[in-house]
Amino acid sequence: MTGILIVAHAPLAHALRQCALHVFPDCERGVQALDVQPHVSPDETFGAARIAMEQMGNVPVLVLTDVFGATPCNVAQRLVDGVRSKLVAGVNLPMLLRTVSYRHEPLEGLVARALVGGTQGVMQVAITAPQNQARKRNDQSHHEHQQ
Repeated sequence: MTGILIVAHAPLAHALRQCALHVFPDCERGVQALDVQPHVSPDETFGAARIAMEQMGNVPVLVLTDVFGATPCNVAQRLVDGVRSKLVAGVNLPMLLRTVSYRHEPLEGLVARALVGGTQGVMQVAITAPQNQARKRNDQSHHEHQQ
C-alpha cells in the first residue's frame, strides 16, 4: 500500500484530507496532511514533514502539494529527495480521491492515476436548467405565458 502525504498552504491540506476521509473512512492511516503555516520557517516545516513521512511507516509515499514553486512544494522537494517517494504539484480533490481509490497500486502507477484524476477533474461545465430539466412552457416567472 502506498502512503499519501498532502503538503499545502493552511488550511488546505487538512481540508482535503477531511474530504478524503468523508468518502473513504478507512484511509485514515494512509493519508496524512501537513498545513504549511505562514509564520513557520521552511526548515521547521521540513522537520514536521519528515516526521509525518516517518509516521507512515516503511512504505512508498506519494506527496501531493498545492502550488509548484511555493513553500509547500519546495519543502516537499527536499523531503522526497533520495527516498521511496514521488511528488506531484497542483493537488485538487479529484486528484486526491483518485489516488486514495488506487492507493494499493505501486507508486509509479499511482503518480499516473493522480495526474489523470487531477486533469480530468477540471472542466468547464455547461449552464443548464436545474437537474438538466428543461424550463416549463408557459412559466409565469420566465414571461413566456400565453394571454
